Amino acid sequence: MSERMIKQFIEMVQIDSESGEEAQFIDYLLQEFKKLGGEAAKDDYGNLIAKFPAKGCTGKEPILLSCHADTVKPGKGIEPVLKDGVIRSKGDTILAADDKAGIAEMLEALRTAEIYPPIEVAISRQEEVGLLGVKNLDYSRLTAKKGFLLDNDTLETIVIGGPSYFAIDAAIMGRAAHAGMEPEKGINAILAASKAITALKLGRLDDETTANVGVIQGGLIRNGVPDSATFLAECRSLNHERAQDLADEMEKTIREQVEAGGAKVEIKIDNLCKAVDIPEDSWTVLVAQKALKKVGIDAATTFITGFTDASIYNNRGIEMAVIGIGAQLEHSCDEHIQVADMEKALVMLIEILRLSAA
Repeated sequence: MSERMIKQFIEMVQIDSESGEEAQFIDYLLQEFKKLGGEAAKDDYGNLIAKFPAKGCTGKEPILLSCHADTVKPGKGIEPVLKDGVIRSKGDTILAADDKAGIAEMLEALRTAEIYPPIEVAISRQEEVGLLGVKNLDYSRLTAKKGFLLDNDTLETIVIGGPSYFAIDAAIMGRAAHAGMEPEKGINAILAASKAITALKLGRLDDETTANVGVIQGGLIRNGVPDSATFLAECRSLNHERAQDLADEMEKTIREQVEAGGAKVEIKIDNLCKAVDIPEDSWTVLVAQKALKKVGIDAATTFITGFTDASIYNNRGIEMAVIGIGAQLEHSCDEHIQVADMEKALVMLIEILRLSAA
């Protein structure tokens, strides 16, 4: 059972699917779900939606199982290596266990489970670049009001809450000049951006809140005062009002610092998702905890300041708990996964399907 799942996982990670380039992988999955007897199709955005009738039971409400198809960079030309029960990449790319391990576990559970209620599956695009797929998902094709997102790393926790997330893009306009002949005639956009960034409160601000600047670009030549620069910042908090206030504060600080040096700035702020949580005694949480006991795990509930598709599902009234897939060190070239953890995740999923049909 596990050998087939591991073989398919290794096959899937070799299909390139960086965010925005998932079409080939989603077409592969389309055929896999059809082979399992599901009705599968893509929506207008390119997300995959599949449906399976109940097996071994009647009169049960459908549940939703969801993963994302895309990966972060560097995710092209992945060469997986299985050694001593651990799968990792050759070393110069990610492994893509996030989230292809979840998909492999889901497919194997559908193959082997002896009983389950009606199942709806949603595989989203572009999760890693702002949850774009799930935001553009054709919800008219879904009827399930509860389900499980397979996108947590550890099996020991069940994620019940995620943050509000604000993306902050700043474009600074200065004035060009020759850096050696007449620098006083210029306004250095990179310097203005640097002063703004230095004035921001960054890092972990409290237990629920973080802020960061992840990208800065500017200038064309060494001996020119640069007339433009951009930087990409973010803030997030498990408290929506705190995140909103922080985004407003960051905008004010950036504007003040840039304009103090004579430059101008355009700031774009996008609230990509809103903080949401589900109760610890939610149906999905209790079912997941019972299923994990099958593999000897007493799973605790937790909140994360990372964001997942579950934030969007829960905001749309679909109760989604985020369950583990066993991946470790995601988003890095050291990403890896233990075969034993994938096997535990498979047992958990099969038990979730059984409990959902009870």
